[in-house]
Amino acid sequence: MTDTRRRRVPRPVREQQIIDAAIKVFAKRGYHAASVDEIAELAGISKPMVYLYLDSKEGLFLACLRRETERLVTALRAAAGPAHTPELRLRAGLLAFFTFVTEHRDSWVVLHRQASELSPAIAAELARSRLAVVTEVSGLVRADSAEGTGPACPDDEADFVTYTLVGAADSLTDWMTLHPDEPPERITLRLMNMVWVGMRNVRDGEVWTTPAQES
Repeated sequence: MTDTRRRRVPRPVREQQIIDAAIKVFAKRGYHAASVDEIAELAGISKPMVYLYLDSKEGLFLACLRRETERLVTALRAAAGPAHTPELRLRAGLLAFFTFVTEHRDSWVVLHRQASELSPAIAAELARSRLAVVTEVSGLVRADSAEGTGPACPDDEADFVTYTLVGAADSLTDWMTLHPDEPPERITLRLMNMVWVGMRNVRDGEVWTTPAQES
């Protein structure tokens, strides 16, 4: 009876169940120590079925990476869309990112703490994942210029700001591990305090110059 019920689960649903289990095992064990047997057991299916659905351990990891990247990009896009000013769009995007990391910690560990050390195929997929996130952040940085609601931001400055924000947010996920009680809203506020005033001033033409040394 159990086997009959399992066969009746639609393939897309079963694949998601396998990916859910895989993320938990990869986050706990690491890629190399994780076993397909454990993933199959957690998903409630046989090991051959895992291979039938997702081909290999590497294929399973790639499926995890693609799904969680799509979730993160979708969260960023959905959060920033309703905001009407550049600073609110940026805040919404950062909050969506930190909320995702908080609520899907296993996913973040798998995708951005393990993937870069694995096979060329996984590294390439990780690069595509990072580019997708960078593209969304770049859209937030450039949005007000494109809409005519703020001073134009030169492409080189927009790129610099984009990669600064992505790098800062990524590094802060390590800090979040050391401060698990810090809520996403508070982390977002603190980062906005660090970056928004400077971004606004640069966009308005104000720049920092090296002070003349006192004689």
